[in-house]
Amino acid sequence: MRKTIATVSVSGTLAEKLEAIAAAGFDGVELFENDLLACPLPPEEIRARAADLGLTIDLYQPFRDFEAVPDDLLARNLRRAEHKFRLMERLGTDLLLVCSNVSPEAIGDDERAAAQLRLLAERAAGHGVRIAYEALAWGRHVDEYLHAWRLVRLADHPGLGLCLDSFHILSRGSDPIGIEAVPGEKIFFLQLADAPLLAMDVLQWSRHYRCFPGQGTFDVAGLVRHALNAGYAGPLSLEVFNDHFRQADTGRTARDGMRSLLALEGELAGTTHPCVPTGFAFAELADDGGAFGEVLGALGFTRAGAHPRKPVELWTQGGARLLLNATGAEPSLAAIGLDGPDPAGAVKHAEALLSPVLPRERAPEEARLDAVAAPDGTQIFFCDDSWLSDFPPPPAGRSGGAVTGIDHVALTQPWHYFDEAELFYRTVLGLRPQGSLELPDPYGLLRSKAMSDPGGAVRMVVNIAQVGSGDVPWQHVALACDDVLALARRLRAEHPGLLLPIPANYYDDLEARHDLGPELRELRELGVLYDRDARGGEFLHLYTVTVGRVFFELVQRTGGYDGYGAGNAPIRLAAQHSGHRSGGH
Repeated sequence: MRKTIATVSVSGTLAEKLEAIAAAGFDGVELFENDLLACPLPPEEIRARAADLGLTIDLYQPFRDFEAVPDDLLARNLRRAEHKFRLMERLGTDLLLVCSNVSPEAIGDDERAAAQLRLLAERAAGHGVRIAYEALAWGRHVDEYLHAWRLVRLADHPGLGLCLDSFHILSRGSDPIGIEAVPGEKIFFLQLADAPLLAMDVLQWSRHYRCFPGQGTFDVAGLVRHALNAGYAGPLSLEVFNDHFRQADTGRTARDGMRSLLALEGELAGTTHPCVPTGFAFAELADDGGAFGEVLGALGFTRAGAHPRKPVELWTQGGARLLLNATGAEPSLAAIGLDGPDPAGAVKHAEALLSPVLPRERAPEEARLDAVAAPDGTQIFFCDDSWLSDFPPPPAGRSGGAVTGIDHVALTQPWHYFDEAELFYRTVLGLRPQGSLELPDPYGLLRSKAMSDPGGAVRMVVNIAQVGSGDVPWQHVALACDDVLALARRLRAEHPGLLLPIPANYYDDLEARHDLGPELRELRELGVLYDRDARGGEFLHLYTVTVGRVFFELVQRTGGYDGYGAGNAPIRLAAQHSGHRSGGH
């Protein structure tokens, strides 16, 4: 299907928007009136610029507050409309979006509204223009798409049809099954937007928090399926109002929009099958100054060997594998390797969703490892066990240690990449969101969303740290343990400065919330944090101090616990800020 995006969905001047939209592979645009009014180019040049870029102008919008008005106001509205029709002829577009009236002067009279819409369609036809009527979720008298359809049907004009908008339909909780009662040829346009589930005024929700399909909670694919069943054959068009998108890089946003439509199209066709990872192959840490070696040694990791041609070391413990790469970068989490049944298929799927394979030097005898870049720049490798052949085999007889594997990784995103990151992990890796949280930080707010595969073998946490002194780009690797308390006892005795100190007040509150008996005293002495879910599952965890941008979390899950100890995150953040500001790691 043709793919279109409203110019309001991306930042920049109209010329910049058109270039980015074309580069992302869109077929056309909805031209938003404010973008036209602020553009110094005359309509004819805008038309030519779009055509040179391979874009059509599929819709001009919005035309507001027209129908169901007194006769004197109708005359003024028709005069206003005539100006728009002539403008559209100059732009080379033939479809005008008319929103349901929100003015207090609107009259709740369906026959009047239908008659005036028919008159508008008659006038538009004289200019070769059609009218797509849309029910705004906050319309004064028409706020539901089936009501808009009744007016269109009552008006009975071939140049008058519906514009269906997923946000206006789904935000009201309307059942989209009714779309199938509308003849496909009377659905003139289909606008798509997702949104997080928020309890707020629908107008503010619409104006500030829309997002691309796959980034929110709406069943956008289900709505589109109803429209296709009705016979709709027009474009899939994105119309997103979002404060972050308006400030983000124009090209990135346009590409992200295209990724959302490609994923949606694949879902509708049943052809999108992400190669869901089955586990963590490794986490790779940039380690130019050797900062991590001492920490990993203290945690019980063993240096298993070095790559014969690259400055990369393999450190292992149990099923956890960490690579230390002395490449000159600051200490950070540079890459994540994911195991999967079909690495080549995973790469092909990622490329189809606009995530090109990163260039990588490889000797002929080295294992093939392909990677794509996540939105924050972290490299995501698709692996089988062949990569281990690049390192010497580990010595036999080594004990497993306390760490059994990588439990999850958490990446702090730049503030305007959060929605892009969620879409990337959902569509490229097939992970599913487990919920979004906003947690207090001493200097602001931490926004967090956990994602995982169905079995919980691969868990990713995407964070934004919005703090007064700027974004804090902390990353962390959580290591699964079979006995966190035993590990904590050893670390407190042998490496007392390695673990993050936890305030005593936390344990006073913990005692009030949970009857832990003698165990509480040990948790307090060792600085181990505790959480329990509604089913009785328990979570024990503790943190190391930060090295560069990275810290380690040691976690133990029992009783089917599936969370991340989110209630303890404010305690951890406060302790980290305290150490950071006092000149610690």
